[in-house]
Amino acid sequence: MRFCPNCGAPTEFKIPDGDDRKRNVCTATGEIFYDNPRNVVGTIIEADGAILMCRRAIEPRLGFWTLPAGFLELGETAADGAARETWEEAGIVARDLSLHSMIDVTHIGQIHIFFTAVQQGAREPAGPESSEVAFVPLDEIDWSQLAFPTIHRALTRYMADRESGRHDVHVEALGADDWKAMNLAATPRY
Repeated sequence: MRFCPNCGAPTEFKIPDGDDRKRNVCTATGEIFYDNPRNVVGTIIEADGAILMCRRAIEPRLGFWTLPAGFLELGETAADGAARETWEEAGIVARDLSLHSMIDVTHIGQIHIFFTAVQQGAREPAGPESSEVAFVPLDEIDWSQLAFPTIHRALTRYMADRESGRHDVHVEALGADDWKAMNLAATPRY
């Protein structure tokens, strides 16, 4: 941030009085601008041994598969946001949401939160962010075509829970090296 969004004065990146981190500070008013993580929320819905997946119709990772998920909006609970994203991306009403995993992705300033859920009613047409929506059998998931490492991690944890008959809440962090391990430049061929 080079300029104050409120008055247009230059900002200075410095440690404000009483703080311990560098922040953007308006040189005219002294207003401090905090850069906080953004929350991504989504669902894991299983039906008849298959997981609800969406093929991305937008960048980043156009053409790759993901769970229905997106950014939490102001005024929403995390569960409400996950249900909204499931409706928008998959045309499915999600109910009975239960926290499954929280994955910190600090190098990009995000926290990804996934809930298990069940489908209510019939599926409607998907929104513009998905080119395809399908329930993919667990043993047919193409792990090389998953859009993001957090999707891989959430599904891996879900399948382990399913196998053990447990429903644990998983809290972990993925670093930049985990992210780089996935070839983010590749585009799937289909």
